[in-house]
Amino acid sequence: MATPMSAYQNGTAVPNWLNKGDNAWQMIAATLVGLQSMPGLVILYGSIVKKKWAVNSAFMALYAFAAVIICWVTWAYKMSFGNKLLPFWGLAACVDPVPQEWVNRDKRGDAVVSNGIDGMVSVRVCSDNADTAGGVIAREDEHKGLDDVCALVVDFLIHGFNGGDPYAANIDASLAVLNTNVCAATSLLVWTSLDVIFFKKPSVIGAVQGMITGLVCITPAAGLIEGWAAIVLGIMSGSVPWFTMMIVHKRSSLLQQVDDTLGVFHTHAVAGFMGGILTGIFAQPELCNLFMPVTNSQGAIYGGKAGGVQVGKQIAGGLFIIGWNIVVTSIICNVIKLVIPLRMSEEDLMIGDDAVHGEEAYALWGDGEKYDKTKHGGGSNSDDNLQYATDINKTSSGATQVV
Repeated sequence: MATPMSAYQNGTAVPNWLNKGDNAWQMIAATLVGLQSMPGLVILYGSIVKKKWAVNSAFMALYAFAAVIICWVTWAYKMSFGNKLLPFWGLAACVDPVPQEWVNRDKRGDAVVSNGIDGMVSVRVCSDNADTAGGVIAREDEHKGLDDVCALVVDFLIHGFNGGDPYAANIDASLAVLNTNVCAATSLLVWTSLDVIFFKKPSVIGAVQGMITGLVCITPAAGLIEGWAAIVLGIMSGSVPWFTMMIVHKRSSLLQQVDDTLGVFHTHAVAGFMGGILTGIFAQPELCNLFMPVTNSQGAIYGGKAGGVQVGKQIAGGLFIIGWNIVVTSIICNVIKLVIPLRMSEEDLMIGDDAVHGEEAYALWGDGEKYDKTKHGGGSNSDDNLQYATDINKTSSGATQVV
């Protein structure tokens, strides 16, 4: 008597070309990448910004994830994998993608560079000046206690991003996961050390930024370099973006014109472009052969003409992505600008989430409210309760009250 599972052993449900082990890993990797966005980035961005923007930042990550899914299944999948329209552009068409395609497919790190450039251009189009947010990154006393936790979640879930890139459960995938952790850990420690050396105290947000730059930098190189090279990339990703964010940004009149509150230019564009170049330097020949469809690929340190050529290819690829994103993102933002305004009024910017959504994150009864013993209790006439009520009435601090 056949068991119920026998129907799944053969036939159209499991074609001969399908490796069930590789497919299982791809579905796991895709799930990890999905969780990296929701809830990972939703909570991370909601907790790393100022309190008055927590709802808006989290919500933008949420609906962007939904929008990307629809774009992917209607035209972006075919534009990436379908028939060629232009040398760097596929022919868009509606498709029904299989699960294993839902993983980062770009070993050169084009995606992470795109994030930084897209963010920079979008903010430049939207912003009149850089005075509203008050700095490159929101370093406030009011820590929500979630940014460090969610950063660790993102660090873990990016295993699907880099480990799923080879489309198989093989040596390259295992090495990609290991190198991702090594580089991110090194970068975090380097960034934190620089904070202590120059600012005399460690910063949780700084540590998170260091971890992010490490994850971004290792993405193009994850399965193509040896462990010692991952440490080198970690040292570079923890120091160069730190320098551009903490020193160059504050002294550059051009960068000061852009309200890059979360520092995505430094954590993604700088770290991603640098990671691409370092991949061209440290890519190990045997590991390249495990993944790259092009033969005779290797990093510059391994000698030969191919090494030097590869560095040039990495630089050219990165510059193409930067130029492409500047043009296309500018066009998209300016078209949207014709329909709806891209920037809120100064009055609404002062209020924040309450003006945008009618909602406020981490709202407590004492935030902007006057003490009312019928709602908040404390009916006793003791000195402590009277003093507490007096303090609440004097120190109303909600954003709406300020306006």
